[in-house]
Amino acid sequence: MPNSPILNAMTVDLEDWMQSTLGPDHPITSRVIPNLERFLRLLAKHDVRATFFSLGKVCEKFPILLEMVIEAGHEIASHGYGHELLYDISPERFREDLDRSIEVIERQTGTKPLGYRAPAFSLTRKSWWAGPILAQAGFKYSSSVFPIRGRRYGVPDAPRFPHKWPECDLTEFPLTTAQLLGRNLPVCGGGYFRLLPFPILRRAIRQVNGQGHPVVVYMHPYEMDVYEVADLKRQGYPISRKLQLTQSLFRSRIYPRLDRMFKEFRFGPMAEVLNIE
Repeated sequence: MPNSPILNAMTVDLEDWMQSTLGPDHPITSRVIPNLERFLRLLAKHDVRATFFSLGKVCEKFPILLEMVIEAGHEIASHGYGHELLYDISPERFREDLDRSIEVIERQTGTKPLGYRAPAFSLTRKSWWAGPILAQAGFKYSSSVFPIRGRRYGVPDAPRFPHKWPECDLTEFPLTTAQLLGRNLPVCGGGYFRLLPFPILRRAIRQVNGQGHPVVVYMHPYEMDVYEVADLKRQGYPISRKLQLTQSLFRSRIYPRLDRMFKEFRFGPMAEVLNIE
């Protein structure tokens, strides 16, 4: 059993790789089902409960997904409906997307989601208007802001730890960063979790926990699907060599790394970590 007194947030973006990475208009593949099953088995092995930020479009096509997540005792939150980037759409379209995602989740689970995560962390200064809209829609928390200076996303001057939005009654749980030479560096999820050496990941979690704060780890079920990108490319989908490399490299590390991390640190769903009901 982990000895850490800090309860960290384990989160999963429940989406399909091709639809979310190549673009919203691409088909949703059935691989999302065995990928989710694989992830749920690992969580059950360590008795870890997580928050699943669920994409409405994917769950609408495969209703069994949310059934599996609920049956396993995890929290359901919203990842929007169509995986459109917030800074590429209008506030009105964003609210429509939110409403569709809420409707799918409520219809399939009977419960309204408390939390939201923007597709590809696209809640930036360009889309800062989204926070008050989330609060108006009834969300209690968001985990959408990455406090880094990135090419596609990031708010480098944003707070690094959970805090209240100044403009509305919404709690933000930013994606975890480590500090080096005054810069915030991404560490605890996605490609960063695959590419960085594990000792660096462990040190970052220990550093943040040592300061009295929880970390948030984010993953995708498809990241355990080692051969997915190569298979889809062989089927003729437009995947460049560079994209194949960056999206496939070290996927085989994900399972053993999570297995190891769950043994060393405590994790739970985000609403529990934030004490939000």
